[in-house]
Amino acid sequence: MITVLQRVSEASVQVDGAVIGQIGPGLLVLLCAEQGDNDAIADKLLAKILKLRIFSDEAGKMNRSVQEVGGGLLVVSQFTLAADVAGGNRPSFTQAARPEEGRRLFDHFVAQARGAHPIVQTGQFGADMKVALLNDGPVTIPIRLAPGA
Repeated sequence: MITVLQRVSEASVQVDGAVIGQIGPGLLVLLCAEQGDNDAIADKLLAKILKLRIFSDEAGKMNRSVQEVGGGLLVVSQFTLAADVAGGNRPSFTQAARPEEGRRLFDHFVAQARGAHPIVQTGQFGADMKVALLNDGPVTIPIRLAPGA
């Protein structure tokens, strides 16, 4: 699985002009399932995200997790993270999970996140979404976990 985390002061996602998910301070989690990914990888990725120390402590050092600061998670599916541009100027998305498996893994990730963290909002899988965010820092961190990782 691939994720791009953005530490945000606030973030929201709209579908058809209506806000369907929004958070205050926390993490925008752009999430992509790739071929071969499974529940165990999704669970490992979630554990990493929840414990990643990228929020400032009282000394201004990145030393606290989203759980420690009580921040929200806004989880948005984004298959384009699997883009391969090595073969030319048009991206290939062949490494992205098939839509039905991508949805299943996205739903699993969100369900596990809601069980482990009090503030979890989402986008809508497969929808044309408009994501707004105020990046804090900016802090943007890509993470890729593959089977066997």
